[in-house]
Amino acid sequence: MTSIAWIGLGNMGSRMSAHLVTAGHEVRGFDVVDALRQSAAEHGIVPVASVAEAVEGAEVVILSLPKGEHVRSVLAGPDGVFEHAAPGTLIIDTTTVDLDTSRWSHGESGSRGLRFVDSPVSGGIQGAAAGTLTFMLGGEEDDVARAREIVTPMAGNVFAVGGPTHGIAAKLVNNMMLGVSILAISEGSQLAEQLGLDPKAFFDVARVSSGDSWALRTWYPVPGVVPGAAVNSNFDASFSAMLCHKDVSLAVEGAEAAGVKVPAARLIRDQLQRLLDDGFEGKDCTLVVREASPDGTVAGWDGR
Repeated sequence: MTSIAWIGLGNMGSRMSAHLVTAGHEVRGFDVVDALRQSAAEHGIVPVASVAEAVEGAEVVILSLPKGEHVRSVLAGPDGVFEHAAPGTLIIDTTTVDLDTSRWSHGESGSRGLRFVDSPVSGGIQGAAAGTLTFMLGGEEDDVARAREIVTPMAGNVFAVGGPTHGIAAKLVNNMMLGVSILAISEGSQLAEQLGLDPKAFFDVARVSSGDSWALRTWYPVPGVVPGAAVNSNFDASFSAMLCHKDVSLAVEGAEAAGVKVPAARLIRDQLQRLLDDGFEGKDCTLVVREASPDGTVAGWDGR
């Protein structure tokens, strides 16, 4: 049994941490939202009132937070992880952050005698609930090996992708590619409709042909074609427009710094931004299908 401090009990963290309890670990959880702490307690998490209380005596600290700014605050803020973690504590950050924040986290942790692994995940809320997430681990070899042991109960796949920041780099590139795939299924689904194709018949062709992608098989944005796709529930989010925009934007920033041209990623980023501007940040990212619609209306969406 390992003593684990879990910081961030939202849609992902609450589901992920429950698998660690099932695996026999002691998990103390903190979130700034009282209701989330109490809800986590129903799944065996020991709710505590502060980051400091969660971290005291913990062998491993796991972060599942919205943005890089929250990671920096939780690590270095008053009564944060750095102030209370014992030397040698392993910090595993599952948050999708910018590369600069990941570099800072590795450097600041190391300077304090702490171990740090960037460990972003892919698979969404469904994967978190099922324990089938993909973990991408970046850090020193021994730290990554230990992190692999910890995250395995939450995972379908665990990849050690390289040194510090390589985990988050893999996540950003992967989600940039997902964004481009969403762009493709948006335009393809609408063109197929306008050309008079039966949506299910076309989907069956595309999923076994060169138009296939994970996004097509999982999130095809036409009602009644793929069970579980957001279009079947008025685009209630499985991966929100806000979070998808964040990830694609971070990837575009990384591309700019590296001198790589990513026009398709810029296009989906801008389409997601229009969803945010119109107040649909909480809707599913596949609602960008409206951008391909001739009149802006989409089957399965009531416009709200």
